Amino acid sequence: MEKENRFWQIVFLSLPMAVFVILIIWPLTSSFYYSFTNWNGFNSDYQYVGFDNFIKILTDKLFYQAAINTSIWMVAAIFLPSLFGLVLALLIDSSVPGGSIFKSIFYLPICLSAVVVGQTWVWIYQPDWGLMNTVIGFIAQEKFNYAWLAKPDTALGSVILAWSWQQTGLSMVIYLAGLTSISEDLIEVCEIEGASTWQRIRLVIFPLLTPATVVVIALSVINSLKGFDILYIMTGGGPFNSSDTLAMHMYNESFKKYLMGYGSAISVVLFLIALTIIRIYFKQLKKVDEIYG
Repeated sequence: MEKENRFWQIVFLSLPMAVFVILIIWPLTSSFYYSFTNWNGFNSDYQYVGFDNFIKILTDKLFYQAAINTSIWMVAAIFLPSLFGLVLALLIDSSVPGGSIFKSIFYLPICLSAVVVGQTWVWIYQPDWGLMNTVIGFIAQEKFNYAWLAKPDTALGSVILAWSWQQTGLSMVIYLAGLTSISEDLIEVCEIEGASTWQRIRLVIFPLLTPATVVVIALSVINSLKGFDILYIMTGGGPFNSSDTLAMHMYNESFKKYLMGYGSAISVVLFLIALTIIRIYFKQLKKVDEIYG
């Protein structure tokens, strides 16, 4: 009986494992291999160049610009959705009329694909009739035309705002789940002792939301490293590489300049960065489990 169960376990696991190997493991190992070659993506006649691609990274100004933009993107992706999600969760948890409706409305953007979100915000930022310029012009009582996505000073920030708008709903739901685990008796004791709303949030609620905050930050970092599609739709890394991230830089080098070997080297660096962050996350998660578990 045990052998028969083991047989059927292997049968049922073989298909998903095959899909995982074909779609994940094989491309990953191929990227590592091609990162040591000068393959252009088409020609089968390519050469092994050793660490030349990684040495080129050290002198690539566009790579450093993309790394800086990625760092800015990650910091903003951690801070903005986390802050907005926490504020919305506290408001909805405080028995705001229509809280369930607002919860659905604020969560809706995370259900949309990044392509849809990106195209929606392209329309919002449209210089002539976009919502952003229309609202600013209405407040200023004069026509306001500004190309948010075409200016190097505002392109990256504009995409970050659109990204944060989409990711806030996920942070809100996680914080709402964390708030349900806080005892109402504890909050009532704080009110009886005369603690203000800000004191209750700062000294009681926020420390007890540490497990939820760890999850929110980890997901924000991981999702920000995958942030490609919304950038591709909104700016394509421009203008003048001002919104270029490592993922976008990898794409441009691989599929626009046909330097697949060099693009693979960039993907390896990005993979190692993501692996390091995930490792740190699991260490922190273990500490949180030891404290709150």
